[in-house]
Amino acid sequence: MNIHTTIDILDMSKTVAEAERLMTVCNSCRYCEGLCAVFPAMEMRRAFSEGDLNYLANLCHGCGACLPDCQFSPPHEFNVNVPQTLARLRGDTYQAYAWPRALSGLFERNGLAIASIAALSVFLFIAGFVAWNDKASLFRADGGAGAFYRLMPHNAMAGLFIAVTLYVVVAVIMSCRAFWKDIGEPAATLRQPVSLWQAIRDAGTLRYLDGGGVGCVNDDDMPTDRRRLYHHMTFYGFLLCFAATSTATLYHYLLGIEAPYPWYDLPVLLGTAGGIGLVIGPCGLLLAKLRRDPLLLDRPRWGMDVAFIVMLFLTSLTGLLLMIFRASPAMGLLLALHLGVVFSLFFTMPYGKFMHGIYRFLALVRYAKERRELETGH
Repeated sequence: MNIHTTIDILDMSKTVAEAERLMTVCNSCRYCEGLCAVFPAMEMRRAFSEGDLNYLANLCHGCGACLPDCQFSPPHEFNVNVPQTLARLRGDTYQAYAWPRALSGLFERNGLAIASIAALSVFLFIAGFVAWNDKASLFRADGGAGAFYRLMPHNAMAGLFIAVTLYVVVAVIMSCRAFWKDIGEPAATLRQPVSLWQAIRDAGTLRYLDGGGVGCVNDDDMPTDRRRLYHHMTFYGFLLCFAATSTATLYHYLLGIEAPYPWYDLPVLLGTAGGIGLVIGPCGLLLAKLRRDPLLLDRPRWGMDVAFIVMLFLTSLTGLLLMIFRASPAMGLLLALHLGVVFSLFFTMPYGKFMHGIYRFLALVRYAKERRELETGH
C-alpha cells in the first residue's frame, strides 16, 4: 500500500466519521425531515454503519435546502453541514466501489484522466481513418448513404463500440454489486416490482431535488428549480440520443439502410432533439455549479464533476456539427472527433460522475422498500 492510498483511506475514514456525527445530531433534531428522503431514512435508524451512511449519501440529491434551514450550520460550533459532507462521502463511494480496483485511481485525477483519454481516442480515430484510406479522405465531401463507412468499415466501427460497451456494462454491474452488498440490502429487493416502480418514478421526476418544494439553494439564498430542469434536459437528452443510436442500428441491420440518414428520418430527429438537450442541460448544470454556495460543494472533486459535464456537452456538440456539415469536406474530421469523444465518454463512465445516477437509483429502490415496510408494518 503506497502513501497516496493510505492518505485516501484516512480521508475517507474521516468523512465517514463526520457523516456519522452529523446524522446523530440530525436524528436528535429532525427539523429537516420534510425536505427530502434522506432524513426520513435516517430516522429509521438509531445507529449508522458505514454502509448505511453510504446509502444516505447516495440518497441525497444535493439540493442544499437543509443547510440554510439548520440552526446548527456554520458558523455554529456544531458545524453541521450535511450537503457538503454527504457530497464528499458520495464521491468516496464512486472510488470505493469502482471495478476493476486497479482503475479506481482515475477518481483521484478524473479531470486529467478524461481529458487525456479523450485526446488519445480522437487521435486514434483520426489515425485509423487515415490508415484505412488516405489523408485526403478526411477532407473529401461525401454525404451519400454509407459515407461514414467509407472512412472506417462498419464492422470495425461497430466492433470497437460493442467491445467498450460490454466493458462498461460489466464494470457498472460489478460496481453496483459492491454498493448493494455494502449497504446490506438483499438481492430480493431488486425483484420487488412496487419498489422498482416507485424508484423509477422518483428518479424520472427528480422528486427529491426540489428542496421540499422550494427548489435548489443557490449562492443568493433564492431557491429555484433550474438545476432540476437542467438535469431533466441532460438525462432525457441522453435517452433520446441512445434511442437514435438504437433506431439507426435497426435501420442498418433490419432495413439495410446505411448512415448518414436524411434530416427527416427518425434516427436524425431523435438525435437532434437529444443533442439539443445535451447541449443546454450540461451548460445549465455547469453555470448552476459555478453559482452554488461554496459551503455546498465538494471542492476536491470539482474536476470530476466538470469533466463529465464537459464530455457530455462535447459529445452532443460534435454530433450536431456532424449532422449539419455531413455533406461538406469537414465531415471526415468531424466524424473522427465525434467518435473519439463518444468512445472516451463510454470508457470513463464507470469511473466518474455517471455512477451517481446509478447508485442514487439503487438507493431510491431501498428507500421505497423501507418506506413501504414502515407504512404497512411489515
